[in-house]
Amino acid sequence: MKFSVISNDHRSAARCGMLSTDHGDIPTPIFMPVGTRASVKSVEPVELKELDVRIILANTYHLFLKPGNSILAKAGGIHRFMNWDRPLLTDSGGYQVYSLSELRKISEEGVTFKSHLDGSRLNFTPENVVDTQRIIGSDIMMPLDECPPWPAEKEYVRKSGELTIRWAERARRRFLETSPHYGYRQFQFGITQGGTYEDLRAQSSRELVDLDFDGYAVGGMAVGEPAEEMYRMLELSNTLLPESKPRYLMGVGTPSNILNAIERGVDMFDCVIPTREGRNGRVYTRSGKINLRSAKYAEDFRPIDDGFDNHVCRNYSRAYIRHLLNVGEILGLKLCTLHNISFYLWLTSTARKHILEGSFLEWKEAFLTEFNRNDQP
Repeated sequence: MKFSVISNDHRSAARCGMLSTDHGDIPTPIFMPVGTRASVKSVEPVELKELDVRIILANTYHLFLKPGNSILAKAGGIHRFMNWDRPLLTDSGGYQVYSLSELRKISEEGVTFKSHLDGSRLNFTPENVVDTQRIIGSDIMMPLDECPPWPAEKEYVRKSGELTIRWAERARRRFLETSPHYGYRQFQFGITQGGTYEDLRAQSSRELVDLDFDGYAVGGMAVGEPAEEMYRMLELSNTLLPESKPRYLMGVGTPSNILNAIERGVDMFDCVIPTREGRNGRVYTRSGKINLRSAKYAEDFRPIDDGFDNHVCRNYSRAYIRHLLNVGEILGLKLCTLHNISFYLWLTSTARKHILEGSFLEWKEAFLTEFNRNDQP
């Protein structure tokens, strides 16, 4: 994988770069909309391209269940299956297995669990998760890991982190001894664990770096720990993960989380927040988050974010979108989702612009002050 750091912020660890794949280049910092089941909910791939989405995320666990490996292989991989010709990243399904804590059993070999769909017994190993992602055909794949809960006893987190490293060794070996199925290159990132224990996080990072992955994700965050604890782990990770490879913070988060993580050297983000919030009528503006279902917007004929240059703001009012939401028209959910994705892309691209200009910290502080002052639940 070719990753070039184009500019560093001289007063923080923020940086901007370019990550190259066979399906296209990805400028960083970047936000990846979540398309769990090969679809970003309510949005067509062509609409994502119109927003200039550079990369999306899909989920190995859900794709393994439906449509399944056989159909994905017959389709020629996920890009052809969903008509998406830009980069795509698949997580390993490890977080989903974590969330199924009452339905799974973890061993040295892997994870045995019951499908949440029909209760059938399934098994994920570091090797077959790589094999499934070869069949899916993602540009970037993640290895199977165990995500410990927060809070958790240090001894449990230590054993969990050591298991994740052993699984990472097996996943890396499997990746290197197999080949892509569809004629383009695939890459593999490692996932650090260790909870909020500095020594365990450092140990995980060092051992993963020794395995020479193509990039590195900071895992096990946004599972209930205070934001300051997460930022402390990111500051530590920034000193241990290679400068020459991309850094990915998994499953995070709010605009404040993202900008604070960029300040600490993170390049890539994904989160369900913008799409999930959009489906509930909550939309993001440069002056805070608003709930369009509120009665106070019934006669508000301004755009969601006055002066924000996207299709939704150019063409529709708050009053109209509120009407759609309140009468159950699916167009309302779609417009809110499109707007929120556009906002998150604007957030990371604007951060990139200010890193290049040397004004990132001033812009970040001013933006968050304004955003948080007016943020509505």
